[in-house]
Amino acid sequence: MNKLATYAVSEENSRGRKFAEPRAQGRSEFQRDRDRIIHSSAFRRLEYKTQVFVNHEGDLFRTRLTHSIEVAQIARSISRRLNLNEDLTEAISLAHDLGHTPFGHAGQDALNECMQSYGGFEHNLQSVRVVDVLEERYADFDGLNLCFETREGMLKHCTLTRAAQLAELGERFMMGRRPSLEGQIANLADEIAYNNHDVDDGLRSGLITLEQLTEVPLVSRHLQQVRESYPGLTERRVVHETVRRMINTLVSDLIRQSAENIAGHNLMTLDDVRQAPLLIGFSPEMQQAQRALKKFLNTHLYRHYRVMRMSAKAQRIIRDLFGVFIADPRLLPTQFQSVKTQSEHVHARVVADYIAGMTDRYAVREHKRIFAVEEAAF
Repeated sequence: MNKLATYAVSEENSRGRKFAEPRAQGRSEFQRDRDRIIHSSAFRRLEYKTQVFVNHEGDLFRTRLTHSIEVAQIARSISRRLNLNEDLTEAISLAHDLGHTPFGHAGQDALNECMQSYGGFEHNLQSVRVVDVLEERYADFDGLNLCFETREGMLKHCTLTRAAQLAELGERFMMGRRPSLEGQIANLADEIAYNNHDVDDGLRSGLITLEQLTEVPLVSRHLQQVRESYPGLTERRVVHETVRRMINTLVSDLIRQSAENIAGHNLMTLDDVRQAPLLIGFSPEMQQAQRALKKFLNTHLYRHYRVMRMSAKAQRIIRDLFGVFIADPRLLPTQFQSVKTQSEHVHARVVADYIAGMTDRYAVREHKRIFAVEEAAF
């Protein structure tokens, strides 16, 4: 690791863990966080939670697990160039989707709708709940007991009402302050990864074409360069080479613009970062290019009729499961049935925890077990 900037997060300026533990031997505290995240049950389940395409639609599409690894790789590269804490950035990146529902954003939207009377559902808050409460691995505490800065970086946004319930983790939202630069990097690395890899998966699925993508300046420029430099290259390699160059362009722009932003604010300490505006970002030109790509994906991929059909099925599964578990807690697995003696709100939150923790294929199977009448469903 490079020498850290004075305003980077370090073990010396960290707020530490909620429950005091002996210092780790042979690794940093943020490496320890990363290791705990990787060994968690929630992280393993990401292998069978999808981004856009439901798990059984194909083995080659991105999952939440491969996406998280790709985000961590991009984020580490950016952190290193800016002399920030790579280990912290990696830990945040690997943990940022731990609370995501099955079936991607369609699943989250459905579960949030079901939870409206009970405080709603948001996957960033659920990710923090996973590492603070739901993981059951240690004798001395619930959750993973991660460092404050790791947990903070996982929480991208939060309403003031929810922030007031989060103690010190919600302070920055109440006070209008910013997360660490490492947290800001993980957030934008997430954006870089999912935009570009959704292009790749969309092309692989046949839902979008290279010809359609020529209307997007960020894609068109790199696609033209590849075709001119490598005439006769197979389409599969054209796609990979184009996406690789797009990611490199975005990362390079982000590093360059962020370095300028940091230099313009005379930062000395981590507290200076928290009081400054957001400093990790793209140039105005690249922001515009990113918006054009997002608009294209929203119109041509996320709203493609095949994706919408699968999303409609997924949302029905989530709503059906939530409704039946709310109505009859006896249908829940035994370890979730202690809610019988608890309030309606607590019961609903436990049901949401159970559903959010499902993989795509487990949710499909659970739905069949409860609602199908054929013998094979039991």
